Amino acid sequence: MRNGLVVLGVLLLLVGLVWVGQGLGYIKGSFMTGDMHWFWIGSAMVVFGLALGVGALMRPARRV
Repeated sequence: MRNGLVVLGVLLLLVGLVWVGQGLGYIKGSFMTGDMHWFWIGSAMVVFGLALGVGALMRPARRV
């Protein structure tokens, strides 16, 4: 479960960074390019992904 949350956090972080780049116009070729809405949505995803990943890493591993 812990590893899955870390992977999900990293994926959210990466997708969020792409959306931030598209929202700011650094990544071209999409309907999202230059639209600041995607910058804000991507920023929220980056924050959530970081919180999820760090929270999962800080959680003690369950022993079976």
